[in-house]
Amino acid sequence: MTERAPGVDARSLPPLLAGHWYDAVAALLDLEVRGGHTSWSRGRDLAVAAKRVLDLDAEDYAEIAADFVGSHWAAELASACFPQQPRDENRGALGSLIPLYALMLEVVDLRAQRHEPLQIVVTAHLIGEYLPQLAWEGMLGHAGDPLVLGRTVGERWGTGDPACPHSSALQATCRRALNAANGDQPGFTAYLDRFHSRQGQALAICAMNHATVSAGERPDVGDTCPNPCGWATRGTLEERRDLDARVRLALIYQNSPIVALRHHAPVGHFFGVPSVSEISTAWLRTWEKVSQPWPDGANPLETMRVPGNPDPDEALPGLSALVSAVAGRTIGPGRLIRDIGADIAAATSTE
Repeated sequence: MTERAPGVDARSLPPLLAGHWYDAVAALLDLEVRGGHTSWSRGRDLAVAAKRVLDLDAEDYAEIAADFVGSHWAAELASACFPQQPRDENRGALGSLIPLYALMLEVVDLRAQRHEPLQIVVTAHLIGEYLPQLAWEGMLGHAGDPLVLGRTVGERWGTGDPACPHSSALQATCRRALNAANGDQPGFTAYLDRFHSRQGQALAICAMNHATVSAGERPDVGDTCPNPCGWATRGTLEERRDLDARVRLALIYQNSPIVALRHHAPVGHFFGVPSVSEISTAWLRTWEKVSQPWPDGANPLETMRVPGNPDPDEALPGLSALVSAVAGRTIGPGRLIRDIGADIAAATSTE
């Protein structure tokens, strides 16, 4: 039984936790801890952790997981982080993006419950950042991890060969991607901050090559590769066409109204914070765009072999289905943050 702190009304905590107001819970409990009621320290620390996870402060996920290593959700959180050191044993989201995407889908839903439209838009934008790597993950065996990328790609990748359709900026990104894990921590961090999402754009062009799909068969979503490298045409034609379709769907989402809405929502300028109505309209237009039939009938949202929508009650209906279609496997909203919330409730229970 946890000692009840005189300044905390125990009846106020369950509603705050039910609404996922972990920041408020953390502030409330911190006041009590500072006042000498140390029995609330674990609840306070858990609430701070839940707030940081909800904020998608992925830079600190490994640290949070280490602080709560005995918790059943710690390993899942560690798998959703980006490694801090170039050669960390735990590759996290560089090894697989699936845990991070399950977390981001959960964040969208919790932000909707908290009635935070700007944060919904920000998270929807982040979901688009690494979709091409998510599409490639099954073929590469990882999510574009610079530590092992060189074992898979090669030939013209990052060489500046004029036969490669990558722009000069993408060629520079490709070179950095091959070497990012061989240097120091600041260089590795700079790569993750500024270049890793661009690596996905380069991989997308490699997937959409002319040895796999002919012009006009599928939506035009940008540059394609007329001279594919051998590494990009490994696997059966069926596998490559499936990858091409999932990459195209990822790029369609990246250029969709819901993602564009983020660019029209500047923070700190008193203008442009999107309303719920604007988000709903943008999402409906996005869904129309991503679900539109393709000339060859290969839109993954129509042909996907995984279950349709893993969560029919999600804030942006169909978002999980879209992510699942790009990944080629079912990914629904996780329960990681809610599991931390359950631990907070247990740590602050007065019964």
